[in-house]
Amino acid sequence: MQQPEPVKQPVIQKQEDDGKPKVSAFSLSSIKQKRELAESQKAEQKSHDELPKEPFSETDMLLMWNKFAQRLSDSGQKIMATYMQINDPVLEKDGVTIKLELPNEGSKIDFDNNKLELLGYMRGKLHNHDIVIETHVNETVAKKHAFTPQEKFERLKAINPLMELLRTTFDLDIG
Repeated sequence: MQQPEPVKQPVIQKQEDDGKPKVSAFSLSSIKQKRELAESQKAEQKSHDELPKEPFSETDMLLMWNKFAQRLSDSGQKIMATYMQINDPVLEKDGVTIKLELPNEGSKIDFDNNKLELLGYMRGKLHNHDIVIETHVNETVAKKHAFTPQEKFERLKAINPLMELLRTTFDLDIG
């Protein structure tokens, strides 16, 4: 008895959605396609002069700033949200520079490393692509602590000058 010959399946080249044959990622034609794609994307990008530069108020800026901080907090990025809410940012007189004061150099470095997403959000929502975010450190001088009874009294007297009247009225001793 003769065995039937196996039927050979015809080799079909896969087609992409646009009807063109699929190209191997390692072929010369794929390199050509990548270059064409990159050139078409360059053509679609607007130059910096064509981007919107609408003026905005400090109130609008603060509103968007707080919305973004809340969004970060909700998505679990609590540290960046905390940095944004330590102090209210200030809009400089030039109308595009946002200044944020941070308590130490470590927080400044961390904020600066992660501010790109914030900058894109602010530029998009406020329709102004000239926005710049500047940070600076303001380490306040440590408060002087009062240790002796005299220093404590002077501190209280600075807060409330009537402390001296109280001391003299009741003939109180400080020391």
